[in-house]
Amino acid sequence: MTTIGILGTGAYVPDRVVSNDEVGAAAGVDDAWISRKTAIRERRWAAPGQATSDLAAAAGREALRSAGITAGQLSAIVVATSTPDRPQPPTAAYVQHRLGAVGAAAFDVNAVCSGSVFALCAAEGVLARGGGHALVIGADLYSRILDPADRRTVVLFGDGAGALVLGPAARGPFVRHVALHTFGELAGLIEVPAGGSRLPCDRSALAAGLQYFAMDGREVRRFVMDQLPQLTKQFLHEAGVVPDDVSHFVPHQANGVMLDAVAADLPLPRARMHRTLAHYGNTGAASIPITLDAAARAGAFRAGDLILLAGFGGGMSAGFALVEWR
Repeated sequence: MTTIGILGTGAYVPDRVVSNDEVGAAAGVDDAWISRKTAIRERRWAAPGQATSDLAAAAGREALRSAGITAGQLSAIVVATSTPDRPQPPTAAYVQHRLGAVGAAAFDVNAVCSGSVFALCAAEGVLARGGGHALVIGADLYSRILDPADRRTVVLFGDGAGALVLGPAARGPFVRHVALHTFGELAGLIEVPAGGSRLPCDRSALAAGLQYFAMDGREVRRFVMDQLPQLTKQFLHEAGVVPDDVSHFVPHQANGVMLDAVAADLPLPRARMHRTLAHYGNTGAASIPITLDAAARAGAFRAGDLILLAGFGGGMSAGFALVEWR
């Protein structure tokens, strides 16, 4: 069986920097409050003409350049997003066209902030059956679906995209193990209530603000604190890895204060946790590949290092991947 490797990484964030004071003004909070609650100092928001596919294509180009392959060599493009350009067609179709990846199958995955790990697993399956190379992109543009007056959500999110190129691991780090989880009974904790077949985005929904992203922050934190440590322990056991052997931890960049709290309970005594949220905020499905790319470009990884990727988000969902760097 061919080993699937990560041949290149890339990322893109919009040019516009949005400070805590700017984003907090309509929500009635300031820089000190946001920093204390989230450890986020600023975030990037897309320009008026930008869509999720624009961010995704830009990150994809960087990853292709890093991998040293062309878009024409791709067999598949998998875009993880919960903020698509349109309900249909898939955002990945626009990305395929923008990149000129003629012949690549292109589809979306929606596991909210865990999406990039779910997409990684899906792309691995495509390559295991058909070979070739795959482009995995996590991309979200949350600034368009946030209620400016909701301090529970508007202060957290930024826009961005991160990408990985997968292919036969003759070189580069490889994916050793992946695990995915969904807790559907908790699906109501994170949602955009209107805009689907259950509740169309009609005048009454718009008047009630149901087109906006909504989250029960207290219960989401409870889910992460309860589930992430035990799921991490279970994952490492399934992967046949001793916790001491994990050198790096790249989690979803949800909230810095929450990450600090959960880190104390994680079975990762020697792992360095990588973070980008201070400058980019919570970029949804993009946060793990953006943070992995930043760490890789900074030279943080050495041959033989084990890197744990951990996503968690709406669904509720959780996804884990173990990468061995080389």
